[in-house]
Amino acid sequence: MIRGVLAAALTPLRDGGAAVDPDAVGPYVDFLADGGVDGVFALGSTGEGILLEADERRELAAAFREATAGRLDLAVHVGAVSTQQTVALAEHAAWIGADAVAAVAPPYYPYTADGLVEHFAAAASACAPVPFFAYELAARSGYAIPVEVVERLRERAPNFAGMKVSDRPFSAVEPYLLDGLAVFVGFEPLLPEALAAGAVGSVSGLAAVRPEAVVELARDPTPKRAAAVDELRASLEPLIPNGKAELARRGVMRPDVRLPLLPAA
Repeated sequence: MIRGVLAAALTPLRDGGAAVDPDAVGPYVDFLADGGVDGVFALGSTGEGILLEADERRELAAAFREATAGRLDLAVHVGAVSTQQTVALAEHAAWIGADAVAAVAPPYYPYTADGLVEHFAAAASACAPVPFFAYELAARSGYAIPVEVVERLRERAPNFAGMKVSDRPFSAVEPYLLDGLAVFVGFEPLLPEALAAGAVGSVSGLAAVRPEAVVELARDPTPKRAAAVDELRASLEPLIPNGKAELARRGVMRPDVRLPLLPAA
């Protein structure tokens, strides 16, 4: 089972963000591996996944699988606005050999608990037996996944393995730390509390740019290191354009982002 620090990878783009750049995935994964991460979480929020076309997401997922194979775990984010899109991407992620599949709660509409259970169960079934993770991010979905949905999903989907929870403060994470579920936090400064309470690691946007800082925090989860990571994270916000600009300065990837995001000034 995946655990530890997974870099919530940025996505290499070119042509001002209009096209994907799969040739840059390999060197980027080399950079992440050198930074000590345990795995890669591809095409999530930090990876602009929701802004990419389905064929682009499949092409990049395959590129990340090729680059990580044999050395890093790969979780592929397949969340989309509709269940149909999510299911199709989950099937592809399983087909390329992803180690885990994750889907954010779909945004925009006020879904019922029954609807969310059906959505996540369909995505989990599409990638079975690959471990499936629900991705909780109330700030982007517009709502928190009810704990009732999580409990019902455990009954419906044998491969439902855990959650990525990107909420804050820790009191918003704690309800999802259920027995038998592998929970990753998204907000890295919560790692000391979360690991002590049973979380298995972090799916970290900061680790996509400064992997060594998050790896050190996970290995030595002290309040002092957490505060330093909090300051570092704040210095890079907004993370997607600023993170890509930093990686461009290092020669790792271009600074291009997909509209309506804008590159760093």
